[in-house]
Amino acid sequence: MVTGQEELHEAGLSAVRQEMAIPRMAKSVRHALSPQNRRRAQAVRYKKERRYTTLGDLGDVLSRIQKFAIRKTIFSQGVTANTVMYIQRGRVELSVASSSGKRAVLAILGPGNFFGEACLAGHLTRTKTATAMTRTVLQVIDKHEMIRALHADRSLAQRFLCYMVLRKVRIEEDLIDQLSQTSEKRLARALILLVEQGNQSGPRGFDGVSQRTLSTMIGTTRSRVNFFMNKFRELGFIRYQGQLNRNGGIHINASRLRKAYCI
Repeated sequence: MVTGQEELHEAGLSAVRQEMAIPRMAKSVRHALSPQNRRRAQAVRYKKERRYTTLGDLGDVLSRIQKFAIRKTIFSQGVTANTVMYIQRGRVELSVASSSGKRAVLAILGPGNFFGEACLAGHLTRTKTATAMTRTVLQVIDKHEMIRALHADRSLAQRFLCYMVLRKVRIEEDLIDQLSQTSEKRLARALILLVEQGNQSGPRGFDGVSQRTLSTMIGTTRSRVNFFMNKFRELGFIRYQGQLNRNGGIHINASRLRKAYCI
């Protein structure tokens, strides 16, 4: 026999269950959350993200276009740093010089790369010299505009963060190579990095780089670079197109270099 107290207890539990019950979803919501429509929405979002493959596609970033001829200085070490550069076309060499005048090439960047971003971290002067290796087109962004765009555009901020992380990893790998690898393997890795799409098979071209530039990149002499380049040519890893200087170039078979040196 159910007592009055038990009836009161059951009534209370029923009210709680009713209060906590999840309401039936509207038909439009159920339709939107169906697996088929979720996949369709993800595909649309992916296509939208793929449209923003370059900074030039982002219309809310205020910038100006600058063009530089071959071997033209973009900015020099020690000048005021107040802009970020984005490479649309061409290649840029980043180098540093010591007080004694000794020069070292730190990196060679191609389309899709940022440089000069140290000003975003509070650097007031340039710590490197940037030089156009080929005819180069840059998108120049004021540092305050870049900071504003990074706060306003989540997609841009995510891509810029990924870029900086990958750049940091590459710098660490370069340092490890300098400390632990032979100059021959360092040269092979430098050639692969110059190609930028080294995971593709077949020869890929790279113009506007000299053996002297390669020697300063990997920390050895020009004669050693010349020796290894001749070896690479005999093995079919590279082939010359004209003289290897600012007016000529090389074709690099990155896939064969990777296999030969386990890079």
